[in-house]
Parts: sequence; structure tokens; C-alpha cells
Amino acid sequence: MGATPARHPPVMADVARAAGVSHQTVSRVLNDHPNVRPETRTRVLAAIERLGYRRNLLARALATRHSRTLGVVSFDTALYGPAGTVYGIEQAAREAGYFVSIVSLRTIDREGVRDAIDYLAGQSVDGVVVVAPQRSAASALADLPAGIPAVAVEGGHEGDVPVVSVDQVAGARQATAHLLALGHETVWHVSGPADWLEAEGRVEGWRAALAEAGRPAPEPLVGDWSPRSGYEAGRSLARTPGVSAVFVANDQMALGVLRAFTEEGVRVPGRISLVGFDDIPEAAYFSPPLTTVRQDFAAVGRNGIRLLLRMIEAPGQTAGERLVVPPSFVVRASTAPPP
Repeated sequence: MGATPARHPPVMADVARAAGVSHQTVSRVLNDHPNVRPETRTRVLAAIERLGYRRNLLARALATRHSRTLGVVSFDTALYGPAGTVYGIEQAAREAGYFVSIVSLRTIDREGVRDAIDYLAGQSVDGVVVVAPQRSAASALADLPAGIPAVAVEGGHEGDVPVVSVDQVAGARQATAHLLALGHETVWHVSGPADWLEAEGRVEGWRAALAEAGRPAPEPLVGDWSPRSGYEAGRSLARTPGVSAVFVANDQMALGVLRAFTEEGVRVPGRISLVGFDDIPEAAYFSPPLTTVRQDFAAVGRNGIRLLLRMIEAPGQTAGERLVVPPSFVVRASTAPPP
């Protein structure tokens, strides 16, 4: 008995034959062309699904000069904020019909960003998103290679590179104003590292809310985003007279503050009220559940990808554009009026 010939993978001509349309019509459906009748589009998509057709992306890239792939440059971190940002970008790109190629750097500096973008350019990406929350990363954006559309997420507002960011200042204002409205005389702050733009914005918002209320601003305690640094700050705050309200620049540090307060016999919110930032998934299960500021990473991703696609379609028209995503405030059980 002879061997059964191997069935070849379906090609566009097979789809056209099964749907009873021309090769050109199938191409128009695949490229989302508007001049296709709905019933024809439905028939072609059904044939694609039935045959298991997968278009040849390399051939499509050669024909259209678009790879349908976007690059993302980030840094290697387990921090919730940057990781959530990258996830939001990836999901938004996929919803827009693009693949994503991610380069993670140990640190984002000028040389690292240029090398990463050169690498992505070698993959023929259509554009690049750079997650740039640190000052060193923001400065690297001023030296991007020409010819590749690029958008910064959580980057600085200098230069011509379009930026999408969460309004960190507004979030910190909300956190501080909430504690003042409860009747606390002032609000202490555990900040993030000085070279982070997000930490800078949260300090700015905290100071502004206190200044508007005519309240003194205690010297911030500087952390490094880790629970351990929050724990050390919490031990210090627990032993400082007059502390009744604390705004912590991220939820991981707030967890460390809570641990220190528990060990020092400080009840939350009985003696000290506590607010975090990020609304990590575990925040609702802290003891007590944490009042915090929520960042909408999905919205950041959608806006970043939308802005990048506009750059790809109309180069130069989005230079210097800034899109700001508002945060939201989540009240739980860690805040109360002062004792």
C-alpha cells in the first residue's frame, strides 16, 4: 500500500474556494478592508475557521512593509507597577491585532535602550513602547534612533517623544486629602526612591495637598519600594510622637509598615491611619484591608498602543503629545478619624 500523501496546510486559495469568493476578497477580509459586505466577511471568516487557515505573516510583512509586531523595552523587575504596565501594553497590542516582542533590561539607561531598540529594529518591528519610570530611562528617550516610531510609558515630559502616564500627583493628592478630611492634623509620607518619576510625582501631590490645607509637611521617609524598607520606616513612625496618618508610596511598602506597626503594638486604624498606592491584588486582604490609590494599567496600555499606532500611520503628527490616565481612590478599612 502506498503512503497517504501529506495534507498541505491550507492557503489563501483554499479559503477563497471554500467561501466561493475571489483571492482578492479573502485578502481584503484578512486586512480588515471596509469594502467587504458583512455577509461575505462572515462567509470568509467561517471558511478560515473551518480550514484552520493561518496567514503567512512573513509574506504579509513583505507585501505591506508592516510586520504587525510591536517592540516593548522594559526592565527586569517583579514590582507590581512596571509589571502591570507591561501586561496592559501587551494585552492592548493583541487586541489591536499585533504581536509583541519584549526586551527586558537590568537597568534602563541610554546605551541599554539604544541596544534594545537596535535589536527590535532587526526584527522589523513597526514601533516601540519604552517603559521609562526612572530618570535615567527618561533621559535615554532624548537619544532614540531615528526612523522607528516610539512612545514612552510613565516617562518624563521632556522632548518630543509622546508619553502616556498615570496622574501620580492627582493620586497622591487624593490619598492625602482623604486623611486630612478625616480630621488628621498632617500626613506623614513614606516615599519611593528619588530617581523614580512616579515617586517624585507622589511626593509632589502629597506636599501640594498639605500646602493647600495649610498643614506642615513632615520630612519624608525614603524607601526602595520593598516591604523591608516599609518595615524599617514603620518602626520609626511607630516610635515618633504625634503620628496619626501615613501615606505610603506603594502597597508593598505599606505591607511592611503594617507589619512593623503590629510588632510595635500600634493599631491600624485605631491609632494610625494608613493609605497605600497601586491597589495590588493582595491589598484587599491585608489586615486591615488597605485604603489605596488604584492605577488603571489597562487604560495605560490602550492609550500607549493607540498613540503608537497613530505615529505609525501618520509620522510626526503626535510629537510631544501627552496622555494622562486618572487614578481612582479605593477606601477600605485602614483609615479612620484620629483617636
